[in-house]
Amino acid sequence: MADYLVIVESPAKAKTIGKYLGKRYAVKASMGHVRDLPKSQLGVDVEHDYQPKYITIRGKGDVIKALRSASKKAKKVYLAADPDREGEAIAWHLQHILDLNPDDSCRVVFHEITKDAIKNAFKNPRKINMDVVNAQQTRRILDRLVGYRLSPLLWRKVRKGLSAGRVQSVAVRLIVDRENEIRKFQPEEYWTVDVTSLVDGKKLTSRFYGYDEQKTPLPNEEAVNELLARIGNDALTVRKVKKSERRRNPAAPFITSSLQQEAARKLGFRAYKTMAVAQQLYEGLDIPGEGTVGLITYMRTDSTRIAQSAQEEARDYIRREFGAEYVPSQPRQYSKNEDAQDAHEGIRPTSTLRHPDLIKDHLSKDQYRLYKLIWERFVASQMSSAVLDTTSVDSEVNGAWFRATGSVIKFPGFMAVYIEGNDDQDDDDKSRLLPPVSEGQVLKTQKVTPEQHFTQPPPRYSESSLVKAMEELGIGRPSTYAPTIDTILKRGYVVLEQKRFVPTELGEIVVELLVENFKQLIDVDFTANLEGELDAVEDGEADWVKLLDEFYHAFEKDLEHAESSLEHVEIKDEESDVPCDKCGRMMVYKNGRYGKFLACPGFPECRNTKPITKEVGVNCPKCDKPLVERRGKRRKVFYGCSGYPECDYVLWQKPTGQLCPICSHPLVEKQSRGKVTVVCSNEKAHPHAAPLEEESKRKSS
Repeated sequence: MADYLVIVESPAKAKTIGKYLGKRYAVKASMGHVRDLPKSQLGVDVEHDYQPKYITIRGKGDVIKALRSASKKAKKVYLAADPDREGEAIAWHLQHILDLNPDDSCRVVFHEITKDAIKNAFKNPRKINMDVVNAQQTRRILDRLVGYRLSPLLWRKVRKGLSAGRVQSVAVRLIVDRENEIRKFQPEEYWTVDVTSLVDGKKLTSRFYGYDEQKTPLPNEEAVNELLARIGNDALTVRKVKKSERRRNPAAPFITSSLQQEAARKLGFRAYKTMAVAQQLYEGLDIPGEGTVGLITYMRTDSTRIAQSAQEEARDYIRREFGAEYVPSQPRQYSKNEDAQDAHEGIRPTSTLRHPDLIKDHLSKDQYRLYKLIWERFVASQMSSAVLDTTSVDSEVNGAWFRATGSVIKFPGFMAVYIEGNDDQDDDDKSRLLPPVSEGQVLKTQKVTPEQHFTQPPPRYSESSLVKAMEELGIGRPSTYAPTIDTILKRGYVVLEQKRFVPTELGEIVVELLVENFKQLIDVDFTANLEGELDAVEDGEADWVKLLDEFYHAFEKDLEHAESSLEHVEIKDEESDVPCDKCGRMMVYKNGRYGKFLACPGFPECRNTKPITKEVGVNCPKCDKPLVERRGKRRKVFYGCSGYPECDYVLWQKPTGQLCPICSHPLVEKQSRGKVTVVCSNEKAHPHAAPLEEESKRKSS
């Protein structure tokens, strides 16, 4: 029989920790939280210092019974939930349910699940930190007060079943505000003029810079024609050649927000998926020769601090695998956000020596891809800067100046391992080496290319850029980004279109209502300041009851005003021209988590729904009916015959709307390493993309 009981949240974590602790320790899982506020009532006594009324979570009775039985038999109980506010709160609830001494040092905290980290943690148990627990309670109570007091108002004034959340409402507002910016945007015309010259058989493309060395815009075609008339067919003369060396530093190790952003950019992961897979890597996986081992440090963090031992191991690895020149003279230290909690390290592999390819066969595809991303980012963060040689060539003809710029990697440094992605810009790390030229050299014009452009509105938020905006504005904390995004999608306030957030009519109406009646609640700065006050509670510098009191009294006044002044807002569903094939009513458009769909207005008597089919411009090669865009069970887009189920023809790549000039099968877009080529969907007949791509371009011109 074990002498000691250790309680963690999950069976996977229990299995990993149990391996390190030995037979004297029994490790059991609480399966997450064991107590929470009741769903059937407010559960907060606003008249008596906002005391919460906690109840056992439904379905946890057997778990609690087993933990109570085990705790009575143990000499000592250790509470080893995750090292954050939620983990501290879980430990506190367990302490209460198991009737443990509140003055006992029963709390064990570790930031990575490795043998040394576990052993050290159990040598240094501490009391439960009530400041951290109070910070978690305060957030929970704030969200409950908002949700349970504001949601009924929305039911009465807008539509039954609606709900509102404190952080979620601000996130929706960001998306709505961006949509309004896009609507108000007035595109402005501008032109570019490129001159292509041939230098020793290599092309040199220079772009118009301005007149007499002064930057000059080309706002319209008239300005372009004036420029073209001035330069004619005259040759350019090289006036300046400027070479310089530029150093680029690596990105810091991942924190929660940057991991979610980069996983979205490079792996196509939703934030929720990123955190779920990271949790698996943290809690431990079975690696032959090692057993169950945690592969990464704790993944909910906003600190880039790295343990000295981990830095030293990484530096030794880099020196051995890449050479001494790839190791900076001093270990890299990264500045932190002033609001960051520095209790945790940044996200890193628990051992640099555990190269992704060495354990690839023992991980799922998603686990491997995310682990590889974390490993590469961390190793790169400890490497030398990259050195790039940049060249700028200024040429002139008849007072018109043109500029060509290019760069080449002189020393790759960290770029040998990893380059950070970005959201809305082209990657500027693609080297473009200019042919060698010298001042005074004449460049004969081969081609002049004028091109019209229009300024673009700000892009809609992607999941990555929304997380970035929330982080920069101080809305929420690392643990809240993924559930916040998931919630606003589930509530139908926003939808994802081409991986970008678009507000629904419902979302816009709710935001407008909140802006008019709850300015403080939906104010970005107020929400960010509230996060700072929660941090102060955690640090023992603020009183949680006072914080709640100040918030609630102002919120109550807004509620009373809205109740008396708001009139009912009716949202009518848009009617389609598609009859319900079950009852004959004209179906209406509804917004779901993944976009619009058709539904019968006779609900609940008739529950018929249909996907909205979008034709792609080509017909099925098997039966000649139109191909339409569809979504599979996992929301993956594919293109199938509209004659389904009689015809089962399917394409998994997007049709271009054109047919193959050889066999008349649909041409499709094939993506590989960020590049898109046009290929025939009849792959067996046409394995090579290039000829078809050129043919399709010729036909479309």
